[in-house]
Amino acid sequence: MKAQFLRMKTCLWIFALASQCLVAEERTYENRITRIKNPKPLLNDLPQWVEPIRETNRFEAPILVDDKDADLSVRAWRFSYNARGIIEIPNRLRAKETAVIMVHPWGTDDGQGWSTPEPAGAADFCTPEKNHLAGKHTREVINPFLKSLRSKVGLVMYSLPGKEDPIRKKMFRSFRGKPTETERAEGAKELKEKLTSFHYRGEPLPPNFKVSSEKPVADYFKHFKGLDATDHYDPKGFWDLPIPLTIDLDADPEDVMIYDGDGYPALKKFLQEHGIRNILLTGYCTDMCYAKTCAGYENLDDDFNVFLVGDATLATFPSNPTPRFATNAHISYAALEHLVTQISWIRYEPSKSRTAAK
Repeated sequence: MKAQFLRMKTCLWIFALASQCLVAEERTYENRITRIKNPKPLLNDLPQWVEPIRETNRFEAPILVDDKDADLSVRAWRFSYNARGIIEIPNRLRAKETAVIMVHPWGTDDGQGWSTPEPAGAADFCTPEKNHLAGKHTREVINPFLKSLRSKVGLVMYSLPGKEDPIRKKMFRSFRGKPTETERAEGAKELKEKLTSFHYRGEPLPPNFKVSSEKPVADYFKHFKGLDATDHYDPKGFWDLPIPLTIDLDADPEDVMIYDGDGYPALKKFLQEHGIRNILLTGYCTDMCYAKTCAGYENLDDDFNVFLVGDATLATFPSNPTPRFATNAHISYAALEHLVTQISWIRYEPSKSRTAAK
């Protein structure tokens, strides 16, 4: 009995020691901020896509993320009402412990067959013209960015709605496996057949409807919403189709598809199993999916070091011909609780010392 007790005590001691080793190492962060004189606007590299941030009350703080053997410099900023301005923070990341994730790069109106229903349907950025504009942003901004980092970071990933279906399973690497070249070709053929055989025709706008004398405004919007993506305008089955990855990306067979239907716990597990600690987040739409879906920053920010790439995202932009101002507004608001960077601030520097973070 005594020997059994000693063995149990020894096991408990070993378990306690192991648990202590698993506790993350802590350091004291010196929250010193120094004013930046004559600062240049932020997000100023691509003003045709994002209206630059022109706040002049700006400060710099010490390095925050300081990975051992870091080789990726990521300067970032956030806004603090209490500091009364923007705080810029240098960071040094280990590239192989970093994933680049693109949220919801839908292949809408890009020639693959998944098209906005006519005459009044809505999908993605809600009109064919705005979908084409987002496609241009993907081609000219995000795709080159992904290509520049693909061989250096741990993972490049995309997220799409729904669950892994038989067609997309053949096309993309996922949490469950990686298709062969033959399977990818088969999947692409099946996807084209599936999408092009669908009847993309919904109902037209209502020609008339009844409104009350007392509340005509409420009745008006009840019958004629600002956005209705139900079976009325988007025909039944439209949202059940396998949403394709946009052809505006040069996807690689090693890139990983995230399916929203798997849920965030599955994504978190996959990332941690692959040693990922840092996330560079790109994609659409800044005001919705980018924040709130499976791979959105509201999920990721509790478990990873998340950096929002401010010029590699676009917000929806109703009532405007450009996403510049909407994206500025939503990324600025996100900066209250998240770090924002930009493509030109992300530099692969394997030869630089850990202290060369600025």
